Amino acid sequence: MWIDNAVFYQIYPLGFCGAPFENDGVTVDRIRKVLDWIPHMKKLGIDSVYFSPVFQSDSHGYDTRDYFTIDCRLGTNEDFAAVCEALHREGIRVVLDGVFNHVGRGFWAFRDVQEKKWDSPYKDWFHISFDGNSGYNDGFWYEGWEGHYGLVKLNLQNDQVAEHIFSAITKWVELFDIDGLRLDVAYCLDRNFLRRLRQFTDGLKPEFALIGELLHGDYNQFVNDEMLHSCTNYECYKGLYSSFNSMNMFEIVHSLMRQFGPEQWTLYKGKHLLGFVDNHDVTRIASMLSDPKHLPVIYGLLFGMPGIPCVYYGSEWGARGKKEQGDNALRVSFEAPVDNELSEWIGRLAEAHKNSPALCRGDFTSVVLTNRQCIFQRKAEGQRVLVAVNADSVPYIAHFDAGCGMAADLITGKPHDFGGGSELPPYSVQYWEMER
Repeated sequence: MWIDNAVFYQIYPLGFCGAPFENDGVTVDRIRKVLDWIPHMKKLGIDSVYFSPVFQSDSHGYDTRDYFTIDCRLGTNEDFAAVCEALHREGIRVVLDGVFNHVGRGFWAFRDVQEKKWDSPYKDWFHISFDGNSGYNDGFWYEGWEGHYGLVKLNLQNDQVAEHIFSAITKWVELFDIDGLRLDVAYCLDRNFLRRLRQFTDGLKPEFALIGELLHGDYNQFVNDEMLHSCTNYECYKGLYSSFNSMNMFEIVHSLMRQFGPEQWTLYKGKHLLGFVDNHDVTRIASMLSDPKHLPVIYGLLFGMPGIPCVYYGSEWGARGKKEQGDNALRVSFEAPVDNELSEWIGRLAEAHKNSPALCRGDFTSVVLTNRQCIFQRKAEGQRVLVAVNADSVPYIAHFDAGCGMAADLITGKPHDFGGGSELPPYSVQYWEMER
């Protein structure tokens, strides 16, 4: 599928556009700000954008009021359609956040239940008990998402709920020509609903992608031929920053070997998981790394390892933000994109990744591994690439059998001679395409 070769850019629209946190009911076409960033995305090598929630909501976007209408704080459906059309014209695909596990208390069907109680035709759209009461004194109890009662859990086993969601997705394809969905808290979703969703979207648009937000556990339970095409690789997210902060490359390589290694038992061979160093829910990577010089190196590792790389807006130039300061500290509005050495480096990594069958779809074999260095091989479709990483502050000479004499770095185009050992400069990443 197209996602196998994609390089994603994540935008959290309400923050990106500087919208007020609470829905003030005022329509302002802020989403058109994305149009000004398209040249920047092109320089980054981005070919797919994942938008966090864009639909009418109570506050942060994950508390949906209406699946059919763009949040007024971002503009109108016509405004967002213009953005999607411009992105598609530039060869950039569009993936939207599908928040289907829960809705906000302002969701129209929940409001009907608040008003009519037992007499509401929508009471079975939720997990409700009229024998109790909520903290909001609704006169009934309902299930919220993980104890958050501003997020009302939907009953996805209800056919009317499923059909409502499917009709919304149909409308999104008609209005915005979207190319896929990222499913919020996919680990909470009813699995029969996921199967129905996959069957529905397979018939809606060719290669319509479903990417689930999964944290831990066996991703195969959700990523398979009947459910999701891909998911967030949180196991390797932790391994990435932790390997640099503890100067222990064994951690990330162990995770990659467990997931994609050559042994028969490895978990995710042939699957393409969404890789990232940060996103809208976690501390930005520039604030997470102990050594700032590791910033370009960790991106080099991200784009070289198996998976679909995703860059979070602002982090490509080293923007900072800590989770402990609250979600809004991670979801800020920048006046304009910044071009610097890091963003230029990420652009080169993206082009190398997209144009390499081995980096997009190749297998994974560890070749050299120390606490501060790793070299691993990616091989596919007649191409063999070695990814060489040195996290240390001093050069490292690696001695190993490369199986050939020469290579060319996919990032710089420079030749590399394996004779007499291979030097890895301090804080460096190289993608060596082997001569055979």
